[in-house]
This record gives sequence, structure tokens and C-alpha cells, in this order.
Amino acid sequence: MGNTLLTIDMIGNEALRLAHEKATFIGTINRQFDSSFGNADGKIGDTLRIRIPSQYTRTQGSRVMDVQDSVQISTSLVVATQDHVDMRVNSREMALDLTNFSKLHLEPAMATLVSGIDGDVLAGCTKLTYKHAGNWGVNYTDNTAMTAVSSLTAAGNARTRLNQGLAPKGDRRVQMDSGMMAGLVTGVAAYFNPSNAISEQYREGLVARTAMADYYENERTWSQVNVTSVTMSTTKLNGHISTLGQTSINITTFTNPYQIGSAFTIDNVYDVHPETKAQYANLKQFVLTASTDASTYTISPPIYMSGPRQNVSGAFTATTLAVSNYGITIVGTTTATFANGLMYHKDAFTFATAELPLMGSSEKCVRKTFDGLSLRVWQDSDIRNDELLTRIDILYGYAAIRPDWACRIIGN
Repeated sequence: MGNTLLTIDMIGNEALRLAHEKATFIGTINRQFDSSFGNADGKIGDTLRIRIPSQYTRTQGSRVMDVQDSVQISTSLVVATQDHVDMRVNSREMALDLTNFSKLHLEPAMATLVSGIDGDVLAGCTKLTYKHAGNWGVNYTDNTAMTAVSSLTAAGNARTRLNQGLAPKGDRRVQMDSGMMAGLVTGVAAYFNPSNAISEQYREGLVARTAMADYYENERTWSQVNVTSVTMSTTKLNGHISTLGQTSINITTFTNPYQIGSAFTIDNVYDVHPETKAQYANLKQFVLTASTDASTYTISPPIYMSGPRQNVSGAFTATTLAVSNYGITIVGTTTATFANGLMYHKDAFTFATAELPLMGSSEKCVRKTFDGLSLRVWQDSDIRNDELLTRIDILYGYAAIRPDWACRIIGN
């Protein structure tokens, strides 16, 4: 029996299947907001404000009420990035069966599309993650020493950081490149057993489960480059922080701006338990998210010295944090490029796609959606060259909604 011409529905379904399979990172994070974008019942534009849960302080040793306002803060999920992959096939190639067409055309096309998106989202989420861990002491005081991740020390430290942020114990994942994974598996082979997470086995890159997390091998993890101009021993802060939720710091001693995504600690500024506000033994960790000039930087998380959202402790008052001459320590070694693995709870980040509008007749343009991924396949013919032009589009966005539930795993 001869082959039948491929229909656009067949191509759309196969493209979605391939995309779903190859989504190594975006397939493992929160996608509950997809239905908010682009549906016919009520479009919200390209931005969704996501509320962050309220926090409160405890009244101790008194029967008198101390009624607190519910102060809502939010983060924004913007779905405004449209990527696509384009191809042309002739009539003969369209006469192939789906298996051969998928192998020759769709699989490489979808690998390119999804790999690029997966890498961009993973890199973006890693740069927004301020917690970091390596083969360091329990208090993370020697975070400039870069050593290979060859034991569960780094993963255990990352697990501690998630636990300190009160991340739920389930649905934790780790993304590592093959170099870091090879060192880890070689060092702790006895702890790695085949995964019994049957529902996740269709995902590319799933290696095993240990230390309360599923481990994925992903070559798209972000590598950070520290340059010679990073003079960590002489960097000092300037001024003071007097506004709760302040997101900027001033640096008085520097050479060149630091790299966006650089993680660091501030001398004498310690982390606290999110609920009890008791001081932890380790310094608070931050990340540079933007630079406005050579000496002013935007950081995450915002600094709260007091109140229900207090997230730092140390030798300062509840109303002002004098940081003049406090040193900062950028993680990593100068002139070094080092890998950033990522341990995270699935709700630390969110990824959403919007339903793109159908163009022309339904015979030439279809939309397929499954498990938080929405693709549009659009075709048109080129009669002069006997070719069928095909484009596969995805409109997406991502955000860090609970970055305190993630931690980088850093090593060389």
C-alpha cells in the first residue's frame, strides 16, 4: 500500500511529541499558568502578576492582639518571546510516511528549537538563583575555592540550602552537564541506582535519583566566566541600606563591573530562618541581576532587616544596615570558567506558553497543546519551486517565582 500525503495535523502532533520529550529543563518546572495566556475566554495580555504568599510576625508572651496588614508582593510572568523553526520540503518528501519524515526533518528541527529555548530558560533561571553550594564547609565561608564535584558534599550543601528556605521535600530535580555528572557518578557510584520514577522516564537526560532529587544530564547548563578584573579581596560596599526591600547596593572599590549572574556574600550579613527569623550560621547569599553603572548594582533577593519578610541578620539595627567598608565575596576564582549545576523544587520557576492565533484556513494552520506546551504549525505552498514551506512557532516566557527554593551547584 502506497504512502499517503502527510497532513498538517500529523506533523503538528509529531512536533509536539518531540518537543515534549526533549524539554529537559522546562519539562520539570511549574507550568500551571499556561491556560492564562491566549485562550479565547479571556486574554490577559502578555503579563501575569503572580502573588507571593504573605508573611507574618509572631506575638510572644502577650494576650493582646497585634493585628498585621497583609502586604502582598508579586512577581511578573511575561510571555512575549516568540521563537520558531522554518523548513521547506518538496512534494516527494511530503509523500514520505510519518516515521521517515520525522527522522529526516521534524526531529532535527524540533531539537534545534527546543534545545535553544531550554538552554535560554535554564541559563536565565540559574542567573536568578542566588543560593549557591559547592564542596565547601557547612557555613559556606570558603566559596572562592573551586574544586571538582566528585562527592555528594556539594549536592548535600545544596539540599541544605533548599531545606533552609523551607522548600517542599518532594519534586526536587538537579540539572548538571556531563562533566559534572561524570565526576559525581564516578565518586558516588554506589549511591546511584536506576530511577524508579516511571512517569519521568520519557524525559531526555534523566540519569538517576539520589539525595532526595532526580538528576538530569543537560549540556545546556550555564557556565560562568570570572575575569581578571574581579578583585574580590578589595571590593567594599559603600553607604547604608535603610529601606525594607531595597534591591540596590553601591560598591566603592572596583575595577570593572561584575558579571550579571555573579553570586556573592556580604561580610557580617547572615541568613535567617524564613519563619522564626533565627539567625543561621551561614552568610546570606545574593546575586547580581543588573548593573546601572560601574558602582551601583541591582541584587536579589531584596534586603529586609526586620518585619515579617526579614531575611538577614547581623550586627545592625532593624531600621538601617550600615554597610560601608563591608567586604563582598564573589563566588568562584578569578580568570576561571566554572559550571553551574542547579538543584530546585519544581515550583521555584515557572514556564508558560501562549496559544498563538490560527492564521488562514485550518487546513494550513493548526495549534497543538499538551502538558504546558503549545505549538503552532503553519504551512503554505511555493508553486514555483514545488515546495511546501513550514514554520513551527512557540510563544513563551519564564519567571523565578520562588528562587529561594533553588540552589546552584558550582564546581570546575
